[in-house]
Amino acid sequence: MKNFITSILFSAISFLSVAQENVKPIDPRLEGLDTLLNKVLKDQHIAGFSVAIVEGDQVIYSKGFGYRDLDNKKPVTPNTLFAIGSSTKAFTSALLGLLQKEGKLSFDGNAISYLPQLRFFNDNMNNQITVRDMMTHRTGLSRYDFSWYRFNTSNRDSLISRVRYMEPTAGVREKWQYNNYMFLAQGMIAEKLTGKTWEQNIKERFFVPLDMMRSNTEMEVFKKDIDASLPYGLDGEVIKKMDYYNIDGMGPAGSINSSANDMANWLKLWISGGYYKGKQVLASEYIGEAASSQMVMAGGLPSDEKDIYMMNYGLGWMISSYRGHYKVQHGGNIDGFSASVSFFPVDRLGVVILTNQNVSQVPGIVLNSIADKLLKLNPIDWNGKALREGREAKEKDKSVKKEADGHRVLNTSPSHPFKDYTGLFDNPAYGVIDITLRNDSLFAKVGKSKVWLKHYHYDIFEWRNVNINGKPDTSSSTLRFNFSTGMDGKIANIAVPFEYGMKHTVFTRKPREVDVNTLSRYTGEYMLGTIEVKVYVKEKALYVYMPGQPEYELIASDEHDFKIKILDGYQVKFELKNSGKAETVVFIQPNGTFKASRKK
Repeated sequence: MKNFITSILFSAISFLSVAQENVKPIDPRLEGLDTLLNKVLKDQHIAGFSVAIVEGDQVIYSKGFGYRDLDNKKPVTPNTLFAIGSSTKAFTSALLGLLQKEGKLSFDGNAISYLPQLRFFNDNMNNQITVRDMMTHRTGLSRYDFSWYRFNTSNRDSLISRVRYMEPTAGVREKWQYNNYMFLAQGMIAEKLTGKTWEQNIKERFFVPLDMMRSNTEMEVFKKDIDASLPYGLDGEVIKKMDYYNIDGMGPAGSINSSANDMANWLKLWISGGYYKGKQVLASEYIGEAASSQMVMAGGLPSDEKDIYMMNYGLGWMISSYRGHYKVQHGGNIDGFSASVSFFPVDRLGVVILTNQNVSQVPGIVLNSIADKLLKLNPIDWNGKALREGREAKEKDKSVKKEADGHRVLNTSPSHPFKDYTGLFDNPAYGVIDITLRNDSLFAKVGKSKVWLKHYHYDIFEWRNVNINGKPDTSSSTLRFNFSTGMDGKIANIAVPFEYGMKHTVFTRKPREVDVNTLSRYTGEYMLGTIEVKVYVKEKALYVYMPGQPEYELIASDEHDFKIKILDGYQVKFELKNSGKAETVVFIQPNGTFKASRKK
């Protein structure tokens, strides 16, 4: 027994020796990096993040920091999965790069010719916009992010149908404006040309040939993975768990989930000019095109770091200069996660940072700190700089809030009882807002979100989020609903400032669907003096007819209230008695009000 234990111990020592011999010595350029990144972890109040650094075709650093599950102290590893958000875009554009190489499309071909269900706001856009315009955010459309984020759906056809109602804020190729819908459209073009889903294409064309076997495109697969990170956000300096957010409908714009080690393989592909392990995956011509300036994002003078200023967009990549070094990069943010994927083509370096913090500065801090070391630049305290700027931003936010509150008119009341604000309000570029009354409060269902509408002043109500426990947020918001009335004095529209820099989005009241059984309460014959009026149901809609006039379809506007579909300003109101059936019908017209009683 003693000899057996000695043998096992000897084997363990021998194995340890071999393992130590195989550990790569740390690159002298990265001396002190672990200490710095642990300080960032602490100072930025982040649950965890992972980092991988590529030089040429080698990973020279790969490590996790902090926790993927804070409560259970499960550590982040280089194989931990994170949502990479908009860093997905380079994959989607690269997929089109492969299809162009195969002769299935041209970047300069008309976009709607490849995707017939895609239509823009006007014929000029339909005729002009190319695939390349969509790839470079130069279609003239601004973000319209509330349209897909708040009115979320898994149905891509439903999402893309909203584009035709999106009014442009610039001419085609006039201005760079980020728009996620244009990357959804690219993914759908790939689906149409290949007969496969975007998800299948990404897996077959990139994940498999690049050995990215940890990566996936589906939220349910991500959540079930044994080494997947939970999403977190910050409430002040307190780390709080968030809910996962499934954006599979908008997948081509941002639904890839991956690890630092997997994304390192993606960077090897770009650094090598399209090759991975000696096999060509992307055409070198595409690499050169995608990583080159296609559209100016912004102009400006050199920064405080005396850098050459450049801020352009390639194909799914942002092009800039980092202290004199050509940088290709794209970030990503989705609920509870932030990412940065970048490479320096001339220096043959790549860096990926994946975090489980919502809208985090950490990817930028870590990227710049690593770049300073690897590029042998005089180091800048990026972490300290971010802390200072964070404090300044908080002070600015306080002053902005005070200024906003200063516009509030105290001691005002809504013009109508709360019940009058309820109903369905529709905008075809977004979706339907459903407002209901619960006890003495108004609540809005906006897509999948529940919102408390707190009275602000007059007919303006403030957006307050409702958490997963059903409790409204007590902190104030700058997002407000402005209700307005029609000529009849009834609430008709809501104007909401969903998009920064754009005119307010208007949602118009629409009738709730009324079932046939309910409509039957109004049917019958009524006498208007000596004129017999008939009310009946036809094809699930309510109609009214009187001799000498056409039949008129009625559209529900409120409980027992209808509008005549083709006559603006004409209303029909039914008055019910205890029997549950209408006894009288009132016609409200510009020339007067007329009442008809049910025929005995």
